[in-house]
Amino acid sequence: MVTFPNAKINLGLYITRKREDGFHDLETVFYPVQLCDVLEIIKNKENEFSFTTSGLQIAVSSSENLCTQAFQLIKKDFPNLSNAQMHLHKTIPMGAGLGGGSSDGAYALQLLNNKFQLNISQNDLAKYALQLGSDCPFFIHNKPCIAKGRGEILEEINLDLSKYFIVLIHPKIHINTGWAFSQIQPKSLEISLNETISRPVEEWKHTLQNDFEKPVFEKYPAIKSIKEKLYERGAIYASMSGSGSSVYGLFKENPESIDFGFEKEYFQFMEKLPQMHR
Repeated sequence: MVTFPNAKINLGLYITRKREDGFHDLETVFYPVQLCDVLEIIKNKENEFSFTTSGLQIAVSSSENLCTQAFQLIKKDFPNLSNAQMHLHKTIPMGAGLGGGSSDGAYALQLLNNKFQLNISQNDLAKYALQLGSDCPFFIHNKPCIAKGRGEILEEINLDLSKYFIVLIHPKIHINTGWAFSQIQPKSLEISLNETISRPVEEWKHTLQNDFEKPVFEKYPAIKSIKEKLYERGAIYASMSGSGSSVYGLFKENPESIDFGFEKEYFQFMEKLPQMHR
């Protein structure tokens, strides 16, 4: 059985409070995009769990990968679960603010549920996903959502960007998430994110912001230049996703013929945003 864990982008990202547990509360919109990995699972004839990868090199060990952790999590509550052979082909850049690892973990939960007919409800899958990571539950729902808290409090919203094209650039610069959070002075939103996101996309350039951009752009001017170049080439909205370092631009027209001039070692993805079926 094969599935395709997809990436996400952040539409706006605001750090609103530092919590007593050391984490931060945030507000953002998670929006799914079609860039995806490939995850396959089959029953392992040798009666043991195995996990292999291909594609982009993964920095963490197999035991630390969220796909493996998803299997171990389900195995605790379903001890008779048949052992599985799982293979992940990695396409989504890692440490890029695109949620690729979180998506892999969430999709692994769903794949195990479907493959072995465990009949776990979507709500319970989301609870399992939260044990893997704060933004993992989003990929169980996988529809546009306003996310609050650490990213686990989700409110589905009616937002359809399928008439736009997205250009996604990753300069292969690693942003330390802990450092990025340490540069932010949390503050409450003056205008609700729901209100901001409901405005025309053409207005987002002036109203929809990512709090991480200021410190990241100051330290890594190359990332700032990507955003500027996307606007120069006709994007109606451009932003860094998550804490970086990926930057995306939304275009009204197909940008395939546009020469963005990015260096060859930059990861570049271009696609029409998906239609959200409701």
